Amino acid sequence: MLLFLNFLKKKKNEDKPKQANVTTSKPRKENEQVAIRKGEIGEFKIDIQLDQLPKDCRYLSDLLVKNPKSKSGYSQIDHVVLTPYGIFAIETKNYQGTIYGGKDRKTWLVNGKFKMMNPFVQNYGHIKALTSFIDKKYQDLFISMVSFTERCTFKVDLDYRKIASDEIIVYDVELSEFIHRKVLVLKIQHKEPLLNESDIKTIFNAFSNANITDPKVREEHKHALKTNISDDKTNSGSISTCTVCNKPVSDKVKSYCLANKKFNGKIYCYEHQKKAHKKIH
Repeated sequence: MLLFLNFLKKKKNEDKPKQANVTTSKPRKENEQVAIRKGEIGEFKIDIQLDQLPKDCRYLSDLLVKNPKSKSGYSQIDHVVLTPYGIFAIETKNYQGTIYGGKDRKTWLVNGKFKMMNPFVQNYGHIKALTSFIDKKYQDLFISMVSFTERCTFKVDLDYRKIASDEIIVYDVELSEFIHRKVLVLKIQHKEPLLNESDIKTIFNAFSNANITDPKVREEHKHALKTNISDDKTNSGSISTCTVCNKPVSDKVKSYCLANKKFNGKIYCYEHQKKAHKKIH
């Protein structure tokens, strides 16, 4: 009887129409844009932080201004925050891993082996570019801040985490908190605001007017940066990352990817090399 029931059950299952096993593979472009999306999400998180600042503060994002001293002829500043007690120039980084760095080092390390330019040296160049558009009396009011995602761990000079410093490293989720704390410290040091409402408006307008919005110029700037990095192998600011997950890769992995036509000139970490290879085949 048991065998007979099992036979009927099996027969019933066979009579059911089989559901098609459809695997929807994501378009190749979608995977290639993952890293871009991560950067956009990071910037969105920063914008949320900046929107939480007091009403007497103003900020600008993604400024591209002329800078004759840079290789591309321009400087691109991620964010500038204007407060009554100082001007914050903010550089954002979307790396993943442990960040090793110090004030006396021109190059820092990601995960102990991948080089990146000291972001405060980079931000110093940005600040110098910005000062050329405003009155000299405002030029000593800059505070340099570098923001990393929570996917990072800091192994840097402790001074970078101190509010008393004018070079501060933060996680993106604590950006507004550190700006607020820094302003409170400056309030104690100065009885009166260093910038009144008119000053902030003047500086804001100066930076806005200096900002280059022409898409062609911005694309040329990006292209120039990429060209400089590829031409100058000793450039301490060059760091290769996976197109998909933004994870740093070694020069050996980079060379392997670029040498294989199947990757179409894109760089993948070992894990995503396998996935990319499967999609191609």
